[in-house]
Formats: sequence, C-alpha cells, structure tokens
Amino acid sequence: MYHRTRIRLVATVAAAGICALGLTACDSGDSGDTVTDKPKAKASAPASAEATTDDKPAAKEPADPATPDVAKVGDTIALKGLEDGSKLDVTVVKVADPAKSSDEFSTPGSGKRFVGVQFKLVNTGTAAYSDSPGNGAKVTDTDGQQFQPTFADIIAGPSMSSDVRLKPGAKALGWVVFEVPKGSKTDTVQFAMNSGMANQTGEWKLS
Repeated sequence: MYHRTRIRLVATVAAAGICALGLTACDSGDSGDTVTDKPKAKASAPASAEATTDDKPAAKEPADPATPDVAKVGDTIALKGLEDGSKLDVTVVKVADPAKSSDEFSTPGSGKRFVGVQFKLVNTGTAAYSDSPGNGAKVTDTDGQQFQPTFADIIAGPSMSSDVRLKPGAKALGWVVFEVPKGSKTDTVQFAMNSGMANQTGEWKLS
C-alpha cells in the first residue's frame, strides 16, 4: 500500500508539472491556487403549482437560510482537478475526535490522539477520477499547525481506500485519520484533488 501510494503521488506531481507548461490536457481556467470555504447550496423543494397564474408570476424564493457562509461538517464543496472534466463534490460527513483505533496495532504516539474525518466523494465531472484521496487532506489546529494523514483504522468505520477510481457519477465514502497532539484543538480540514496538487482546495471549519 505504501509503495502504490508513493507511485501515485509521484505521478500526480509529474502531472502537475506538465500542467505548469500549459499543455491543453490540463484545465486552464484557474489562474492560481485558491482555497474555497463556500459550500454548495442545499437543494430546496420545488415551488408549488399554485404559486403561478396567468397574470401573476411565481414569487422568487428566498435563499436557503440553512446554507452557511462557511463550510462546516455536513457541507459539500465543489472542487476541480488539474485535468479538463475533472470535478468532485466533496462532503465532510462526520468527525471523530478523539478517534479510537480498531486494533491494538495502530495506536497514536505518546502525547498524541487520532482524529478521524469521514469524506464522501462524488465524481461530478466528465473524466474518470483516480487518486489516493488521503494524500490531498490535511487538518489544521487553532495555532496554525498542520497535520497530514496517518495509516490507521478506527472503530468509527472503514478507512478511505488508497486507490479510489470513480467513473462519472460514482461515489466513494471513507475515513481519513490524522495524528494530532492531545493539547491541540482542531480548527479546519482541507481537501484538494490530484493528491493535493490541484489549484483549488476546499476548507471546512471544525470548531
């Protein structure tokens, strides 16, 4: 698993380098790196047929007040990858903090704890998605310290696969585990496509 992940990451870095040279295979719509914390609006119920008459158009529905300005747990962010047609809807479904290991072999280091984040990925693009999603995730605490994922399974549920391949419309669900100091308060979690090399990064508030 470690070997496969390293190969995938190297391949992704190479792809990012090719995009920097401006080849047409890559999405040229982004002028630079961006971090977005704007969630997608939640679907609202369709307007009633009684709301429209021949003389009076249907009133405009107000924006959904339940849609927050900043993405939090349960919200979805639409992200783009480096290649044309590469898009995901990414949802932070749940957070387990602290998270308990599912076996005696995976335990956090001294003075540390596991934090689990459950991600749901839906391929909304026209191209197939193939990546190791955990490589593109990181947690930040309120002091600004950032933490990368670690290899561990937790009792909260199955881990996200290290080799996810999704055709358009397909989805994947799984936990990504981080090792964080016991005294740290988690603040945000970020996710980017292409093992973290994509120009666009999604950010969710945890605290």
